[in-house]
Formats: sequence, C-alpha cells, structure tokens
Amino acid sequence: MSTVIKEFNQEKAESFMGQMVQVLNGGALSMMISIGHRTNLFDTMSALEPSTSAEIASAANLNERYVREWLAAMTTGRVIEYDPQDSTYFLPPEHASILTRSGDANFGVTMQFISVMGEVESKIVDRFQNGGGVDYECYCRFHSVMAEESSQTVVAALQDHILPLEPGLVEKLETGIDVLDVGCGSGRAICELAKRFPKSRFVGFDLCQETIESANATVAKMELANVQFEQKDVATLTEGQSFDLVFAFDAIHDQAAPAKVLDEIHRVLKDDGLFLMQDIAGSSQLENNYDHPIATFMYTISCMHCMSVSLAQGGAGLGAMWGKELACEMLNAARFNNVRVEQLEHDIINYYYIAKKD
Repeated sequence: MSTVIKEFNQEKAESFMGQMVQVLNGGALSMMISIGHRTNLFDTMSALEPSTSAEIASAANLNERYVREWLAAMTTGRVIEYDPQDSTYFLPPEHASILTRSGDANFGVTMQFISVMGEVESKIVDRFQNGGGVDYECYCRFHSVMAEESSQTVVAALQDHILPLEPGLVEKLETGIDVLDVGCGSGRAICELAKRFPKSRFVGFDLCQETIESANATVAKMELANVQFEQKDVATLTEGQSFDLVFAFDAIHDQAAPAKVLDEIHRVLKDDGLFLMQDIAGSSQLENNYDHPIATFMYTISCMHCMSVSLAQGGAGLGAMWGKELACEMLNAARFNNVRVEQLEHDIINYYYIAKKD
C-alpha cells in the first residue's frame, strides 16, 4: 500500500485555529445568552439606563455576583457595552431588538437549544457507538423551548404571512371549516387560530402526552370551545375523510414513519382539501447547503434531536435537513400532485409547502 504524503499548510492551520477560537467563544456566548433570556436579564436591561451590576441585579431580582460574571461575558462578547469610568453596563437598543421578548426576533429563544441539546450529549455519543436513538422523554425543556420558538416564527406570522399564502383560505376559516394540526406540539398555533376563527373547528394530535397536557391547559386558559387535543400516533389515524385543512408545523421530519403520515393526511382530507406544511428550509443535497445561513446549526439540531427521536422509534430518521427535493418527492408519492413551495421574506428557517388534494 502506497503512503500518501500530505503537504502541511501552516497558514491554513493558523487560520483554522482562529476559526476554532471563534467557535469556542461563540458556543460559550450562546449559553450565556440563553441564561440572559431565561433570567429576563435582557428584558430588564432594555428598560434601564447605564447601570451598575448591583442595580441590574436588583432590578432583575437576581444574585449580584452571578449577574456581574454574566455581564463580563456579555461585555467581552460585544453584546453589552461597558463604561469603566463608572462601572456601568448598557444594552444598546439595536441589540435589545433581537434579544428581548418585545423585539422583532428574539435570538435568546433560539440560543436555548444549545444548552438543551448539551444535556443529551452523552446519550448521543452512545448512539454513535451502538446505534438507535434517544426518546423524546430524555429531552429536558425541549417542548417548552420549541413552543417559544414556534410562537415567534409560526404563531406570530399566521395572520399576516402564512394564511395568505393560499388565496381565499382566510375567508373559508371565517365561514367555518374543519382543521387538523398534525404533530401539534403545545398547540399554540391552532389555539391562536381557534380564537381568531370561532366558526371553524380545530383538532390537534401529538405523540407526546406532555405537549397535549400543555395544549389543553392553554385551551382552558383561553376558554376556547372550538378546539380539542388528543395524544395520538399520526401515522395511524382513525378519522375518515373529515378535514378541509391540515397543518403540519415543523413536524413531518421528526416522524418515525413520515411517508405513512403523509399518506394519512391525504386520506383524511376532504376532496379539494388543503395541506399546509411548514418545514425546515434546505436542500436534500449537502453541497447545496454550503451557503445556508444556519446550516451547521440545523444539522446539529437534527443529529441531536430530530433524527434521533425518529430512530428511537425504529423510524426513518429523516432529520431536519431532509430538504425540499425529498419533501416534494414524498408529497408526490402521497398523491399530492399539486405542490407549491414558498418562503417568507422574514423567515430564513422555513419553507411552506402548499398541497391540494386532487
């Protein structure tokens, strides 16, 4: 066997070392941003003038020593501005706009996924060695974080952006139709729709009892009479041809049997019914995702959760980045022959597939 001699490029090595330093700092900063979100520190600071660590801790009702160390990480991470003259810290309004609950897009929500996935790292390492997957129940806080993320990417966009993708859909909902949400999670999307369209009837199915309990709590809190949730495997629906509209928000790629789920969705739709599927924006071909703005993040979440929870059920393990090409192929195989793929200008994360039952 011949030995391949690889030339060592010192400049390339030094450049890569610099890249790794940035990754190390970025990973650490993501955890601190997650903490800032969970402790309401960003929201608190957005309402304050330049303040000392003691003043910030008092306003947030937190321990000053921890807040001071967090502020140091935020300062060196260029998130918060620091004035050494009077030892005050300030969250610029431009930063607050993407790190607070009142902002346009709260990245503090998304940063939580890094910590959540870190909790199952040892289990994932074991699966690398022995195969299989990790059960939904092993993911602490995943459903609550996912519900937060969905609230700002899906729920907030429903009225003005998502429903108008299909002409006439709003009018049908106002008149009154039957709607199913497959893999409904905590149910925030269809609870919002049920409130907005009281003449329509809404049902949500999800495999996880935890999310169904959360969804039912939301129904009770909002006093909704036109929505119900049920724990159910959406690959084996018992309903007949019952629904005018079916939603699947970021749910199909996690399924153990995604092809069977799509078949079931087609079956339970009434003639001329509509399937609206939101799923991760990306290509089925790795090389087409080189310039995707968050491809590394999405492949990581896929490996740590989406693919693994499917494999844990003996499933297909599609992963989050199954891609538009495979998604359209599977929709066609499920007899959805008229499929449009849309992307919203404000949403870099998702594609929206609009498929009519022929």
